[in-house]
Amino acid sequence: MQRRENVQLARVFGIRIGVEWSWFVVLFVVIYVLRQYFAQILPSGSQAFTVAVLSTLLFFGSLVAHELGHALVARRLGLQIDGIDLWLFGGFTRTRGDISTPRAEFSLAAAGPAVTAAISLLSVLIGLAFGSLQRIVQVALFEQNVHATAALALFSWLALINLFLLVFNLVPAFPLDGGRMAQAVAWHVTGDRNKAARTTARIGQVFGWILIVGGVAIFLRGSFLDGAWLGLIGFYLEQVARKAVAQTKIVDRLKDVKVADIMDTQPLTIPGETSLLRRERVSQELAGGRPALTAAEVSDDAPPWRIDTTANLESLLGSEGLGALGAVIAVDSDGILRGVVTLQAIRTALGAPAGV
Repeated sequence: MQRRENVQLARVFGIRIGVEWSWFVVLFVVIYVLRQYFAQILPSGSQAFTVAVLSTLLFFGSLVAHELGHALVARRLGLQIDGIDLWLFGGFTRTRGDISTPRAEFSLAAAGPAVTAAISLLSVLIGLAFGSLQRIVQVALFEQNVHATAALALFSWLALINLFLLVFNLVPAFPLDGGRMAQAVAWHVTGDRNKAARTTARIGQVFGWILIVGGVAIFLRGSFLDGAWLGLIGFYLEQVARKAVAQTKIVDRLKDVKVADIMDTQPLTIPGETSLLRRERVSQELAGGRPALTAAEVSDDAPPWRIDTTANLESLLGSEGLGALGAVIAVDSDGILRGVVTLQAIRTALGAPAGV
C-alpha cells in the first residue's frame, strides 16, 4: 500500500506506529457517537464521556494489536517491516519483500484475525466479572432500557466491536484478511498464485459493490452516517480489488518474459580506473580527504542494484533498485555484467506508451 504522510505515535517491538490526519476525524466521530449511546445506559453524562473516550482508545489499540500480529509474523517470515499506519479505514502494515509459499501467506493473513479473536474473548471474560453473559449481550447490542456499570459498558462494547471486525475481516474477499487466507488456500490447491489472487480480487469487487449498495440503502432510510460510512468502505475495497485484478493481468503477460529478453546488451560503460564521484557522495568524500576516487571504488553493483538475467519481470518490478534508480544491471550466474534493464525497456515489453 502507498505510504501516507503521518505522525509517529509510538514504537512497539521496534515497529513504528503512525497515524494520518483522517484517523483523528474518525477518533472524534466515534467518541461522539459512543457518548450518545453510553449516556442512555450510564448514570451521568461525565461518566458516559469518559467511557466513550476509553472505549475509542481501546478500540484503536485493538487495531494496532491486530496489525502487530501481522507485523510480527511478517518479521518472522523474513519480511522487512516499514511500520504500522492508522487511517480513515482502520490500519495496515507496510512491509517489503515477498512470500514464497501458500503456508507463509496463510500464516501472515491469519495472524491479525487471531489477535482480534483473542481480544474479543478477553473482553467477554473481563465483562463477566461485572455482569452475566446475557447482560453483556444486551449492552453490546444497544438494547433499549438497559442500564449498566461503566466497566460492563466498556468491555461489552469492546467485545462486540472486535467480534464484528473479526467476522467482517474473515469474508473471503481481497484485500480483507479472509480474502488473503482464501488466496493462500487456492494457491496451495491449484499451484497458481496469480489465478488465486485474481479470483479473490474479483470476489472483493463484488463484496465492495454489495457494501456500496447497502450503504446507499441505509443512507436513504435516514441513517446518514452509517450509510455513508458503509458506502465509503465498499468504495475503497472495490477500488483496491480492481487494481489487484489489473495487476494479475499484467503478471500473466510478464510470467514468461525474462530479464535477458528485454535488457540492453550494449550499455554505456566506464573503465574501472576512471576517476569520478557519485553526486550524493561528493560532500562525504571531500570531507574525508578523498577528492578523487575511481569508478571501481565508488560503484555499487550489489543487490538491490543487480538482477540475474534469468529472473522474470515480476521479480524485476519488485526490485528496490528499479524503484530507486529507474534501472538495474543484469548479470549472469558468474556475476558478469550482461546488460542493463531500464523502465523504458519494461514499458516497451508491456506495450505501454513511453509517457505512461
